[in-house]
Amino acid sequence: MATSVNRSCLTYLLHLAQDNLDFRLPEIKALLALRGKSFHPSGDFQEKTPFWCLDGLAEEDVRGVMARSVCAKSAFELWGHGQTHSELRTSLLNYPSENMSPFMHKDSTYRINVYTFNKTLEFPDRIKRIDAMDYLPFEGTVSLKSPQHIFCLLEDYGTDPNDIPEHPNYIYFGRWIADGQRELIRSHSVKNRHFIGNTSMDAGLSFIMANHAKVNENDLVFDPFVGTGSLLVACSHFRAYVCGTDIDYNTIHGRGRSSRKNQKWRGPDENIRANLRQYGTEEMYIDVMISDASKPVWREAPLFDAIITDPPYGIRESTRRTGSHKDVTKHADGIYLESHVPVSQAYHLSDIFTDLLNFSAHHLVVGGRLVYWLPVYRPEYSEETVPLHPCLRILSNCEQTLSSHTSRRLITMEKIRKENRQHLLSFADGRFSPYQGHNAFREKYFSGLNKRCIKEDNKTTREGGS
Repeated sequence: MATSVNRSCLTYLLHLAQDNLDFRLPEIKALLALRGKSFHPSGDFQEKTPFWCLDGLAEEDVRGVMARSVCAKSAFELWGHGQTHSELRTSLLNYPSENMSPFMHKDSTYRINVYTFNKTLEFPDRIKRIDAMDYLPFEGTVSLKSPQHIFCLLEDYGTDPNDIPEHPNYIYFGRWIADGQRELIRSHSVKNRHFIGNTSMDAGLSFIMANHAKVNENDLVFDPFVGTGSLLVACSHFRAYVCGTDIDYNTIHGRGRSSRKNQKWRGPDENIRANLRQYGTEEMYIDVMISDASKPVWREAPLFDAIITDPPYGIRESTRRTGSHKDVTKHADGIYLESHVPVSQAYHLSDIFTDLLNFSAHHLVVGGRLVYWLPVYRPEYSEETVPLHPCLRILSNCEQTLSSHTSRRLITMEKIRKENRQHLLSFADGRFSPYQGHNAFREKYFSGLNKRCIKEDNKTTREGGS
């Protein structure tokens, strides 16, 4: 019955989680772009609030977004809204009855939930809220356990837990459409993962990165600093084929000391393939190999739909590449002996990001996305320090604070054109020169840490003496 009514001009309400605030808008925009839709907020859009109203979408679009989003909690077809319950009533009574009737007829079952943000209502108060909505023409039967339709009254009490108003700032009412994929954060937690390392990416951020990259079914995704494969796990969940490289032999082969508490050495089956097997996506695993990200090993062609990575910053993992400042003697025929162990040297962050952007410009398909983390020293940060490339366009730049003086920024770029000689000449433009300040991130990170420790020690000493 619902399909017989023209429902093309509806507004949908998204309820978003109040964490990773910077990451929410790029994620929703990317998921809409996967469906060929644009982001059109309704009314006075405020990015940091937990409720967004969107126009220009069909219900299938909303369901598609919610089937992937880890930033959104729930989505609703918005029937009414207002600053007071009186305004809400007026708004609901003005909502087209033909949009309501398919979900309120006598043969239907329904339930009304009450949700409050930043305030807890006692159960009797929730019942009062529901009873006060008796002006709505529900003809069906209430079913608390398995209703055909779920409706929700949502009250927004602001975002300051220390200043909760007596009455809500805003009220919404709508039909529940779908929940987001917040459960993935728990089900894919690294705490329960078979193979982990010191720098395994948090599950929630891994899925956010995959969504920012618009990873889709049958895409080919590459991680040049693959580590223990957390990003491959997230991308394979969305049915993309995944592969990666890393310079660390022990990590690629799952050997050496374990990162788990009370476990000295890694087990015989601790590897990236085992992680994908744990989540039922082993068939999406192509392979990983030992490789230096600074050395070209791929044929010159656009191979990947997305490149997603978390390069080492020199904090918990060293930044190394093969090579030496000294001359290394080769065999007479130009081939290293079988027992040769490559010498490694420092791999400066500015070089890492220059190589990463050049690699992406070479090997991404046009329209493909690069998503990577950029560590920054906050007192010196400006947008001019973000690496650029003439073939890549920055789509989003989201900050995750690490400390009072450091953070890392999730950069999403899209390949907008193929490389040619003109683009190579454009590197003479100062905008495309690597920012050398990134190379001192490790020293600045520990400098700030030491200053904080000294400050805390002095505070403890003063308190102990008083």
